[in-house]
Amino acid sequence: MAGRKPQRRRREFGTTRKLPSGRWQARYIGPDGQRYTAPETFETKSDAQDWLNLTRADIERDVWRDPDVGAVNFEKYALRWKEERGLAPTTLDRYDGLLRLHILPTFGGKDLDEITPPSVRTWRAERLKATGATTVAKSYRLLKAILQTAVDDDLLRSNPCRIKGAGKEEADERPTATIEQVFDLADAMGPRWRLMVLLGAFASLRPEELAELRRRSVDLDECSLRVTQASPELTNGRRVTGDPKTRAGKRTVYLPDFMLPELRRHLQWFAEKEVDGLLFIGEKGAPFRRSTFGRKWRKARTKVGMPENFRFYDLRHTGNTLAADTGAKLKDLMVRAGQSSERAQLIYQHSTAKHQQKLAQGINAEVRQQLREAAAEGKPAAEA
Repeated sequence: MAGRKPQRRRREFGTTRKLPSGRWQARYIGPDGQRYTAPETFETKSDAQDWLNLTRADIERDVWRDPDVGAVNFEKYALRWKEERGLAPTTLDRYDGLLRLHILPTFGGKDLDEITPPSVRTWRAERLKATGATTVAKSYRLLKAILQTAVDDDLLRSNPCRIKGAGKEEADERPTATIEQVFDLADAMGPRWRLMVLLGAFASLRPEELAELRRRSVDLDECSLRVTQASPELTNGRRVTGDPKTRAGKRTVYLPDFMLPELRRHLQWFAEKEVDGLLFIGEKGAPFRRSTFGRKWRKARTKVGMPENFRFYDLRHTGNTLAADTGAKLKDLMVRAGQSSERAQLIYQHSTAKHQQKLAQGINAEVRQQLREAAAEGKPAAEA
């Protein structure tokens, strides 16, 4: 009977060696033919060999990845990520600010694979102490999006942003102006900017939409405005003219009748005279600037006694609330405010010009009623 052939001992994967410190180092040849060293040393030779065995198993299961692949500077990667997205100028401006002020000071000098879940948790906790929760949520979402792309690019095994709910914004309820306060603010802003305040409230127009209104946007016969473009102002002062914020932003906004004298007066006194002239310009004939308008707004807000956190944009809340109080359908309200969302598209309701005119008349009646009540109580009432 022939003797059994001796089995060859399986060759050990990688090599181990004892360092002068007494600890053990593990090295191996990767599937790409390059030599790699374990990122840590081990207390015993057995521990080093166990690590090599696990690495060999990863290679055999085809889940091995270059341990140095994540050694990419986060700041360079984030800036390239931003450039490759094809972002709108306003979004690009917002991301620039979040990166510069809140993310890069902590992670800009690190490699992608040096950003760990504990470091993200520490960063978020420190940011919450330094700034508002809404800003921190925006910053966290941006960081998570960048790092998720790094995962998709096989630069990271997993996303270190794992804090449940950290990207959710839970902003405080915004303050709302009463009808009397809207008129008081309009008076305090002065004749040139009075109409802008009234349109911000009773037409629910965004500041960037107001900035691009022109004479041709106004239809005095129908008492309406046609919104086709917007000019948001970036942090560097440059305005970028383009489509409104949402797909529903291009719309006709029907105004309550009490706005008609305001429109006529403004067109006669303050708007540029050309057919395509801007509706709102500064005292020196230039398009209004956020900085200049902001100073006037803060003074008017203080004069009226509004809280310091009341923004011009908050006037939309007044207008949207008034519109909702008329009993209008959700679709009508969305059209008036220029809002668009997938959820809203599931509601099969159609908004017509007749609906929009009816909505404007409902606001007109509500405003006149409240002004009459204020006058009956002896309070000064604006022109009705």
